[in-house]
Amino acid sequence: MASYWRLCVLLLALSWAGARAEDEGDDVDVEDDLEEVGDGDVEEDKTPEPPVVPKVAYKPPEPMGEHYFAESFDRGMLDGWVLSKAKKDGIDEEIAKYDGKWEVEEMIESRLPGDKGLVLKSRAKHHAIAAPMLRPFIFDTKPLIVQYEVNFQSGIDCGGAYVKLLSQTPDLDLDQFVDKTPYTIMFGPDKCGEDYKLHFIFRHKNPKTGEFEEKHAKKPDADLRTYYTDKKTHLYTLVLNPDNSFEILVDQTVINSGNLLTDMTPAINPPAEIEDPDDHKPEDWDERPKIQDPDAVKPEDWDEDAPAKIPDEDAVKPDGWLDDEPEYISDPDAVKPEDWDEDMDGEWEAPQIPNPKCESAPGCGTWKRPMIDNPNYKGKWKPPMIDNPNYQGIWKPRKIPNPDFFEDLHPFRMTPFSAVGLELWSMSSDIFFDNFFITSDRNTADRWAADGWGLKKAAESAAEPGIVNQMLTAAEERPWLWVIYVLTVALPVVLIVVFCCTGKVRPKDLSCKLPCFYNAFKSIMDYDSKAKKFTIKSST
Repeated sequence: MASYWRLCVLLLALSWAGARAEDEGDDVDVEDDLEEVGDGDVEEDKTPEPPVVPKVAYKPPEPMGEHYFAESFDRGMLDGWVLSKAKKDGIDEEIAKYDGKWEVEEMIESRLPGDKGLVLKSRAKHHAIAAPMLRPFIFDTKPLIVQYEVNFQSGIDCGGAYVKLLSQTPDLDLDQFVDKTPYTIMFGPDKCGEDYKLHFIFRHKNPKTGEFEEKHAKKPDADLRTYYTDKKTHLYTLVLNPDNSFEILVDQTVINSGNLLTDMTPAINPPAEIEDPDDHKPEDWDERPKIQDPDAVKPEDWDEDAPAKIPDEDAVKPDGWLDDEPEYISDPDAVKPEDWDEDMDGEWEAPQIPNPKCESAPGCGTWKRPMIDNPNYKGKWKPPMIDNPNYQGIWKPRKIPNPDFFEDLHPFRMTPFSAVGLELWSMSSDIFFDNFFITSDRNTADRWAADGWGLKKAAESAAEPGIVNQMLTAAEERPWLWVIYVLTVALPVVLIVVFCCTGKVRPKDLSCKLPCFYNAFKSIMDYDSKAKKFTIKSST
């Protein structure tokens, strides 16, 4: 009997502990609650006051260590940034201008007063803005770390939030920054429809021709959807190393990595050999792996004219079959329409209906034997197939040395860049950019991230709803989670009710109410309000 009640109470404890997980931050005195329940009636739950959201003080990040570019926008102005006055080529004059609006302001639902960023304000407009770096970045023996923050405050339907690192060229004019302005690297999020992308593209210079070709990193295996839909600030980081390895991180978690030599499309280096465009397949080349046996002869008893189906000679007409009754008859109740014109519509005929006499009979009309498969059917004879003794395989052109072949074993040594630019078109507005940083030192980048994005993350986490609201929000995006919720929450409750309320071994003077559970629970369990956990009494 004692072990029965202990198991019952342990089930209740599991259910109770799950309910408390909704908000671990609330300091609840469990002992007082139990005393209130005690031997009396169960009191109605009081509506708890909303938790006080801890405030996170904002302090503008300060660049420390070696860096090439740092921008937090906390001065509230676009000092050093240049708005493009150019027009796009090849499109209508009305939409060719880069007239999208930019503002430096706080986020719409800012949790860090004083924290400002660069905001793309216009929908369905071309935007272009750029800023020179402290000095050009030269790809030599040091890695490149590029990071910045993005918040899709109003969601994103179709548009990008990527950054371009503009190549150092004699004719670079930020005032004329357009889509065709040469860049070294393009990096960042982009989305249209249900296609969620995180670009890493660099322009590789062909050492033989001097021409540039875009190289795209492989698509990440990670699901990127959340970064575009949760309306949180996310930190995007690109790390390029002199050994040609690269990493792409979101919120300081690696979601893509690889090597410039093996994980870019198209490949950095062309093949050493190519198919000879002047080589042609000989006319007598035999690509047939199988042929009909030329020595095969059709058997004398092979009947090609035998039908596939024949009447079943063993079938017998069912008793009661009405041979003289048609299956369908003219509807005796049908009446020719008054507007029927026989000159125009032809002779009127009543519509056909099923013969009512056939309803109780096995069939009507002329009886025919059912058709069955013909056991003697063989079909048209064909010679069997045999291996082709003259088979030469699938023809392919011969290989010749690739005249355009080159081998670049150091694609990391890209074109130096000297400016940072955003050249974007978007169907969504209020895209928030902040804390751009370019350096060659990982620790310096991490410190900048902690001082900027780290504060935003702390403020957003402090304001997040309880676990129940988070679960409901997650279930809206993934309905299958309801199944898990039901099994996780409902199953313990059902076990408690069934085990504790319908068990055959139960004191007659106890009913299935909370005082029953309370008395049993308190007899074997203690609750530590500081540690916020249940413990079994030592005497138990």
